[in-house]
Amino acid sequence: MTSTAPRPIRSAKVLLCLLIILSTTLLAGCADNNLSDMFNFFDTGEEEQITPESLAIQGMDEFNRGRYSSALKTFEQIMDRYPFSSQALLAELKAADCHYYMGEYEEAKLLYKEFEERHPTNEAIPYVLFQIGMCDFKRTDRIDRDISGAQDAIQSFSRLLRAYPDSPYSREARARIKAAREFLVNHEYFVATFYVRTKKYDQAIHRLKYLLATYPDSAIAPKARKLLQRLEEGNPPKMGIAKWLPDFNMPDWLLYGEDTDKKENKDNKGVLKN
Repeated sequence: MTSTAPRPIRSAKVLLCLLIILSTTLLAGCADNNLSDMFNFFDTGEEEQITPESLAIQGMDEFNRGRYSSALKTFEQIMDRYPFSSQALLAELKAADCHYYMGEYEEAKLLYKEFEERHPTNEAIPYVLFQIGMCDFKRTDRIDRDISGAQDAIQSFSRLLRAYPDSPYSREARARIKAAREFLVNHEYFVATFYVRTKKYDQAIHRLKYLLATYPDSAIAPKARKLLQRLEEGNPPKMGIAKWLPDFNMPDWLLYGEDTDKKENKDNKGVLKN
């Protein structure tokens, strides 16, 4: 007769082997953990952190390469992690610059104004005031659209000239004020030509007289005088009205003053002094 008794014994041996292997694995894991804990005893528990100095160098390198979006993130990291460092002061200003060079003028203006409010005596303030004016100036588009950018630019640049008349930015600020005023004059003239095209001649005459009285030396003044004369003679232009239209874009400010030297020191060393 065939015996079947060894099968349970063999199964028990297999189970015992599996338990031994499992126990060995667990003990090895515990040993590893104990060794790890032993070595971690000598650890300070602090993760290695990037210093604000190295972040500032990284941010400026990205900025000088025109990688404004990456630079902005780096400068924001400095402000978040090291808000009381001298590099945070630099980061505040360069974050505004990043927005400006990305064409985000509203955001840039807000940050420039915040910098001015927080650090009113900082030696970079003339630059900050100039950049506020530039944010307004850059918002100016065409005379047949919103002209508030030109109006705000005149006010902002004028504030710079009152506070710092001898700053390195004064000459360019004056030239841009003249360009912005010429833009506003062209807007007035454009409105007058609109009244001519719609045959509202009395309104056109009123606009032209206001323009000539307010801006007698503007570039558009000679053309405005000719148009006013024809309207007063009862001979308004019927055809070819396009030749009477002004330039729709902001005039080149370089026509109103010499360019200044490079207005910004790229590393803005001065802003590190509060």
